[in-house]
Amino acid sequence: MDGDAVSPFVEKGRPPTNTCFVYVLTSFATLGGLLFGYDIGIVSGSMLLIQPYFQLSTLWQELVVSGTIIAAVVFALVAGVMADLLGRKKTIMSASVVFVLGSVVMGAASSKQMLLAGRIVVGVGVGLASVAVPVYVAEAAPKHIRGRLVTLNQLFITIGILISSIVAGAFSELQETGWRYMLALAGVFAIFQLIGFFFLPESPRWLVNRGRGDLARAVLTRIRGGEDISAELADIRSSVNDASSSTKGARPVILRVLSTPHVRKALLIGGGLSVFQQLCGINTVIYYSGTILKMAGFPVKHAIWLVVVPNVVNFLATFIGLWLVERLGRRRLLLISVFGVIISLATLAIGFQLAYVYSPPLNYGATNSTLTAFGDTNITMQHLCMQPYRTCEECIHHKECGFCQGVTEPAICLPARDETASVIGPCNSTSAGITGFKWAYGYCPNDYTWISVVGMTMFVLAFAPGLGPMPWTVNSEIYPLWARSTCNSVTTATVWICNFVVSMTFLTFTEIITKHGTFWMFSGVSVLGLIFIYIFLPETKDKTLEEVEELFMSQEQKVHRGLSKGEEDD
Repeated sequence: MDGDAVSPFVEKGRPPTNTCFVYVLTSFATLGGLLFGYDIGIVSGSMLLIQPYFQLSTLWQELVVSGTIIAAVVFALVAGVMADLLGRKKTIMSASVVFVLGSVVMGAASSKQMLLAGRIVVGVGVGLASVAVPVYVAEAAPKHIRGRLVTLNQLFITIGILISSIVAGAFSELQETGWRYMLALAGVFAIFQLIGFFFLPESPRWLVNRGRGDLARAVLTRIRGGEDISAELADIRSSVNDASSSTKGARPVILRVLSTPHVRKALLIGGGLSVFQQLCGINTVIYYSGTILKMAGFPVKHAIWLVVVPNVVNFLATFIGLWLVERLGRRRLLLISVFGVIISLATLAIGFQLAYVYSPPLNYGATNSTLTAFGDTNITMQHLCMQPYRTCEECIHHKECGFCQGVTEPAICLPARDETASVIGPCNSTSAGITGFKWAYGYCPNDYTWISVVGMTMFVLAFAPGLGPMPWTVNSEIYPLWARSTCNSVTTATVWICNFVVSMTFLTFTEIITKHGTFWMFSGVSVLGLIFIYIFLPETKDKTLEEVEELFMSQEQKVHRGLSKGEEDD
């Protein structure tokens, strides 16, 4: 068999099984998505314990969070080369090994430097898996359920994020060791995936490309469950021959991509989808949902548990995408999803704007008399928090300050000691809760908090079925075989770069252009995304990967390809 021994999944004389095998294959592959989701989600909860354990500065907290993202950017580019040289299967197995190593390093970390190293190692696995998994699944899937199977990867990502929030809550009481269990648990899923892949086949398209036609036929027969594969195999061979003819001159693949009009066009569309997927601001919900809810006016103890709400909705709403992707098609589902994202971001912006406009007032004139009444006569009125602020929002804009609200007494701005009390005045540790005053640090009590919860829920509900999975699905379909890994590497690196930009600038934007201004900005970017998709994205539903490639060709290219195929048949 072209130099390959018969694999354990293709036994001689064994009758073909039904197509449930492709679901088993996809489930093991998309465990990479679960690991991806778990590792980007778990840092939010674990950081609450890691920060005091290692006494991390703000810079080090940012490094621990972003270390995984930066490594994912670099190795998303490396993954394309690996997937072409070693195969899709071996690249995914390599990612599994890296996930295990990174989880062990993080769980055993004795210093912040070792912890950062573990996060970077895990980022390597994230970068490899985020490229190889969608390509592997798309190349193995039958055309009539390909969109659904590739969308499973996004479902597993949401499962990973949801599991991470539950695990973080379960171990949050273990102040000294809880974070170690949180970070190390990812290794268990990776080991399970690694073992499973020993018994799964390589992509039939990659096998054909490597001249292993007999093995490719056996694998394709196994995956298709006994269907006639002659036409599909012929299309695959044709695309491989086209790829071979396009490699003359031994130019780097990326240069061939940029010099081939229809592939360049596909890459621009795929890259655009990746950009708009991230710049709508979805990672503000993944990384900062607790912070957003706190900004909206929820106390910390409530915000922590409310974080689970968007994660659950994200998970459940992905099933809507699985159900609709083969019914509505990729393009229509994306248009509906992005329209919903625009409305939900506008809802969030309106909620924050109402909270800002109707922020509880302050009584600067009452500050001195109130402090005197509580015996705090040594505090100078020149203190940063004792300035003539008019509202709660103006007060809490300064991280050193908090809002002390009285039931019958005037509200005042005071220096903050921590989340629970002020340094002085009626909201300090000895008098808070006894004198009729309520302490609010980092948020302003208001009547519009429910709008933010509704907006976040709408956002995730709109994003999860369409804008979440469809860019991955489309990018796994629209490139020819010779360019597929390289183009997916470029678009996946684009995802991670935009992810990094959004996650590192969100809090800064909320301070510079206000919270509501930030969400209006995300909504405006999403409007541009809607226009982009409407104008440029064709429908790929119910087409083979070879037929999808022709969607981006000119009529002249299609004629030339048809003639070439006819000559091969003769």
